Amino acid sequence: MQQKSQQVSRMAAAAAVSALALGAGVPTADGDPTAVGAPPAFGKDSTGAVGGERLGRSAVQVAPLAGAPELPRALTGRSWLIADAGSGEVLAARNAHLPLAPASTLKMLFADTVLPKFDRATEHQVTAAELADVGVGSSLVGVKENLPYRVEDLWRGVFLSSGNDAVHVLAHMNGGLQQTVAQMQARAKALQAGDTKVVSPDGYDMDGQVSSAYDLTLFARAGLRNADFRSYCSTRTARFPGGLDKLTGQRISFDIANTDRLLGKYPGLIGVKNGYTTNAGATFTGAAQRGGRTLLVTVMHPEAQAKVYDEAADLLDWGFAATGKVQPVGQLVEDTSAASASPAPVRGGSASDPTAKVDPQAVQDSGPDLGPAAWTAAALGAALALWAAWRAAARRLGAPADPAPAAPPAELPRPGAGAVGSTGVGGRGRLTRRARALAVTARTRLHR
Repeated sequence: MQQKSQQVSRMAAAAAVSALALGAGVPTADGDPTAVGAPPAFGKDSTGAVGGERLGRSAVQVAPLAGAPELPRALTGRSWLIADAGSGEVLAARNAHLPLAPASTLKMLFADTVLPKFDRATEHQVTAAELADVGVGSSLVGVKENLPYRVEDLWRGVFLSSGNDAVHVLAHMNGGLQQTVAQMQARAKALQAGDTKVVSPDGYDMDGQVSSAYDLTLFARAGLRNADFRSYCSTRTARFPGGLDKLTGQRISFDIANTDRLLGKYPGLIGVKNGYTTNAGATFTGAAQRGGRTLLVTVMHPEAQAKVYDEAADLLDWGFAATGKVQPVGQLVEDTSAASASPAPVRGGSASDPTAKVDPQAVQDSGPDLGPAAWTAAALGAALALWAAWRAAARRLGAPADPAPAAPPAELPRPGAGAVGSTGVGGRGRLTRRARALAVTARTRLHR
C-alpha cells in the first residue's frame, strides 16, 4: 500500500507541474512551447540581434495572420521599423539594426539624456564660446550671444527648428560637448541601443557617427515617457526670443515652426523628430495615437528626401490596420537603468501643457509575461489537473478516493491584485508554492 501511495503521489505531482507549465506558457520537457496566446519571447539572441533574431536580417520581416493588410509596396527606405509603443512589439521591419548616419533624429537621445537635468524656467546667459563650435551649414534657431534664454525656449529651438545652436548651448550648460557625448553614449547603452555611436550631440555629420532604425525607435519610446519631451516634440509653432531692437533697445521675438511635415497633418501624430543632412539623407521617427493605441515608426535613407514622410505615414496606416492581424517579429527592449523604475520628475509645470495629456498607458512598459488573470487561470488549471490525476491514479492503484479539494485559498493571485506585479514574477512564486502544497496534500491523504 505504501508503494502504491508513493506512486500516486509522484503521478499527482507530475500532473501539477505539467498543468502549471501548460497554464504558464513555458516549454515542457520536450521543449515544445505549449502556451495558448502567450507572446513569443524576444531579447538578445545567440546571433547578437537585440530584440530578436529576425530583426538582424536585411530582408523585410513581417508575420501576417489571416486578414492582415499587405505592407505598402513603395517603401524605399534602406532601413525602417514600425512597433507598438505600449507592448514594444515590432510589427514589421527592414534592416532594423543597419548602422546609418542619423542626422538630427539623434537629438532625441540628446533630449532624453539632458532634458531632465534643468528646470524649464531656468535662465541662462549665452556666451560666444558656447556658439563657436557649431558646425558649418548647421540648422539654426537663431540663438544670440550675450543674451539670456530660458531653458524651455532652448528646447523649443531644438525640437521645432532642429537648432544646433540651441543644442550646443544646452550641452555647454551640461558640462561641455565631450561630457554630453559621453553621457549620451552611456544613455544609449542603458537603453540597449548597441548600434549607436555618438560623436556630436546634435547629429551633425561626423565620421563614425551612426545609429539604426531600431535604436532611434528606442530613443523615441524612452523620451515620450517624459512630459516635457512630449510637450516640446508635439509643439507646432512658438515664439522665440530674438536680439535687441536697434532703435528701442527692447528684446524682440519671432515665430518658429516645427519642421516635422506630418505634425498637424497626419491624424493623431504626437511627434517626434525629423532630420536631414547631405550625408545622412532623410531620417524620421514619429509616434501617432489612434483608438487608444500608440505606434512608433522610423524610416531612414529613402530614395528621396520628401519620401521619408510619405513612407512613414504609409507604415503608420498599415500598422493601425494590422492591429491583431500580425504576429510580432521582434521586441523593443527595455531601459536597464535604475531611473527607469520611476517616471522622470515633471519640472516647471509641464503637466499642465495640453500636449502632456498623451495617454501615459500608451507608452507604458509592458513585458511579455502573462497578466494576473492568466496566472489565476493557470493556477486553477493546475489544481484541477492535480485533483483529476490523483483520483485517476488512486482508482487504478486501488487507493480510496477523497472528495475534491477545497477552493484555492486567498493567496492565489486575483485580477488586479496589488501583490502581483505587471511582470507576473510574484505570481509565479505563489503558483509554484501552491503546486507543491497541493502535491503534499495529495500525499498526506493517501497516507491516512
